[in-house]
Amino acid sequence: MILVELPHHLRTLAQVGGAVTLEVDEPVTLRRVLDALETQYPVLRGTIRDHGTQQRRAFLRFFACEQDWSHEPVDAPLPEAVATGKEPLLVIGAIAGGS
Repeated sequence: MILVELPHHLRTLAQVGGAVTLEVDEPVTLRRVLDALETQYPVLRGTIRDHGTQQRRAFLRFFACEQDWSHEPVDAPLPEAVATGKEPLLVIGAIAGGS
């Protein structure tokens, strides 16, 4: 089981109170986790990645084991601690602003 922590606005949209758990086939990749997330919570389709291009939305970031995975290939295997459910995959809402 994979553990995914979503930002508050996506938890509200999916009507979940905390982290979600997902069944993901090996190898566990970001694409497979997002596919499983959108299958289990169809309301999230298009909120994390664009419908057409499947690219990450600009103001969302992915973190695994304290590493930014936002620009890693989506088919690269996630760290073992995430793949085994020991550590969560974090989906973080980025904050933009000026000085």
